[in-house]
Amino acid sequence: MRTREVLAVILAGGSGERLYPLTKHRAKPAVPFGGSYRLIDFTLSNTINSDIRRIFILSQYKSDSLQKHIQYGWSIFSHALDEFIHLLPPQQRINNEWYTGTASAVHQNLYSIKRVVPKYVLILSADHIYKMDYSKMLDFHIKSGADLTVGAIEVPRKDISRFGILRVDKGRRITDFVEKPRVLSSAYFRNSGALGSMGIYVFNTEVLIDVLERDALKETDHDFGKNIIPSMLRSHNVYAYPFEDENKKAAKYWRDVGTIDSYWEANMDLVSVEPAFDLYDMNWPIRTYQPQYPPAKTVFAGGENGQRMGLVLDSIVSNGCIISGGKVQNSVLSPAVRINSYSEVSESVVMDGVKIGRHARVRRAIIDKDVVVPPGTIIGFDRENDEKHFTVSENGVVVIPQGTVLPPVPVISVSHGKNGIANKSTPIAGYDRAGRETVRLPYVQGTC
Repeated sequence: MRTREVLAVILAGGSGERLYPLTKHRAKPAVPFGGSYRLIDFTLSNTINSDIRRIFILSQYKSDSLQKHIQYGWSIFSHALDEFIHLLPPQQRINNEWYTGTASAVHQNLYSIKRVVPKYVLILSADHIYKMDYSKMLDFHIKSGADLTVGAIEVPRKDISRFGILRVDKGRRITDFVEKPRVLSSAYFRNSGALGSMGIYVFNTEVLIDVLERDALKETDHDFGKNIIPSMLRSHNVYAYPFEDENKKAAKYWRDVGTIDSYWEANMDLVSVEPAFDLYDMNWPIRTYQPQYPPAKTVFAGGENGQRMGLVLDSIVSNGCIISGGKVQNSVLSPAVRINSYSEVSESVVMDGVKIGRHARVRRAIIDKDVVVPPGTIIGFDRENDEKHFTVSENGVVVIPQGTVLPPVPVISVSHGKNGIANKSTPIAGYDRAGRETVRLPYVQGTC
């Protein structure tokens, strides 16, 4: 099979600065997504589903969690059948620099690539959410006689500055390419947008080696979009392959989750009534590593006058979660999350091991691993107050970094006694509805 002649090289070395603080302790491809997954799982699943089983992952920054995830979840290859997945850190074989661009990352690993002797090299990014059969792109590459084929998708006008933008002739040969333009000639536009590079490339191996070695001798950014592709347009056969979506929805789905807002939006895509991205298609499974947790569980069915109910609406709830008398709506819960009584979580992404205390209210937030949200805490209702303590995105999404220790919220210990007389037994959180720090609850003449 032709896929046996391909080596996949996945670029997983970016620092992910725009996703900070989610990338404070991990590489961007290792950021959790969709409850049970990491970002890199989607690219890796595409390679496996495309029957490509020789894979290099080029890492660089904060790669510890990425390395563990690959070791625990992706050791599914048979070396006896010439299958492998190898994580390659910077080896400084050529110089003492780290990767300075996407082309630099591949160039510094040519030694390893040459040892595999592939006929074709498929270069991929590790932080996009989509489904694609790369074997179809390989077939197009071979039939067209291309030296390089670039995966392409139509992008709206407002997003052109985030992509490499290209023009093609009637045979799909690329005639012009400009990387992340601020201003673009009208000649590039088609329909409601322009044709943008997906950061997916198929190279003939001999061509790849030649252009990378030539580029290494020049003073450039050593980047595929900025340098390699433009330099090849006049000397090589460079073609565009239009994205064919295996997601099987009316609209094509491809997301670059490079910012906090785009990351949050992509997670919310998963919990709509008709999800834009289908995780449940068994014909195109998304694989990952899942710890051995028990099934998810809800506790309390309307106890205490119907106020204490474990309720989940339009949400993803992973293994090991316990919804203990709280309410979760339009949210994504990673494994081992606990939602305690009277709390409410909505439009949020809650990662592994997070504990939400009683009477807490969380809205439009991303809470990273192992955070304990104290009883009565309010997040996502008062932007001015949130910005004093946390990162808040342009669109108002609150981000609480991994392992953050939140201060306890003072409470007033009162409860409804006989005939409405208060007694000191049940804690009631002291906060106002706007989410400001603790206030005294109404208390008049010994009643509440």
